Amino acid sequence: MTSLHKPGAAADTLQGASRRRRTRWAPLPLLLPALVGLAFLVVPLVALLVRAPWRDLPEQLASPEVWQALQLSLLCATSATAVSLVLGVPLAWVLARTRFPGRGLVRALVTLPLVLPPVVGGVALLTALGRNGVVGQYLDQWFGVTLPFTTTGVVIAEAFVAMPFLVISVEGTLRAADPRYEEAATTLGASRFTAFRRVTLPLIAPGIAAGSVLAWARALGEFGATITFAGNFPGRTQTMPLAVYLAMQSDPAAAIALSLVLLAVSVTVLAGLRDRWMTAS
Repeated sequence: MTSLHKPGAAADTLQGASRRRRTRWAPLPLLLPALVGLAFLVVPLVALLVRAPWRDLPEQLASPEVWQALQLSLLCATSATAVSLVLGVPLAWVLARTRFPGRGLVRALVTLPLVLPPVVGGVALLTALGRNGVVGQYLDQWFGVTLPFTTTGVVIAEAFVAMPFLVISVEGTLRAADPRYEEAATTLGASRFTAFRRVTLPLIAPGIAAGSVLAWARALGEFGATITFAGNFPGRTQTMPLAVYLAMQSDPAAAIALSLVLLAVSVTVLAGLRDRWMTAS
């Protein structure tokens, strides 16, 4: 019997063939557009680094306005993520584990903020939660609560655009998880909520973590819905993206410095999610 018929030799042969397929050059008609697409995405980021005022960067970032905007951004993004967790995880479970009429429509509505222009989302929030809005007028009349142009309004605007990222991530993880573990827990006497809390949550924890990071990053970078629904008031509603927009009109160097902070946060998020994406691939 030759060595080619041995299991180990066959495995080595398959691995070698697979390695050769992975290292084979792409066809030229695919390689050229791929390189152009890569340059299209990377060159603006490189230009941001090249034109950054590195010498004046510490002074730019040490100004009180920048720290106010940064602290407010971190606070509001974290609060919006918390809201997304409290509301989004149960919503993802309902979409993944239950059947009801119109479930496809509900899923489409949940994901709509992903494709909705952020400014339109801000207008929708104003018509719903504004002082004369469909719901906001009663909040104002009955409880004296006004949401637009407040820090709470920033959190609501950010949660509105960020929650779909968490719902999609958690729903996908729930669909991949084996529901028989939950069924086994219920047959042993656990209620469905206990099975969710003690069995399902530990199983989908990686998906919840990934969705939370994505939602947090999306909330941190939110601009359109925030400026429409909450305005741009320093110290109260002016987040980092709004500070970048305002600085771009009068001090482009400061706008670049602020953009570098958001770029650093984005790179950190990508690095944090790299292991999960690599495992999924």
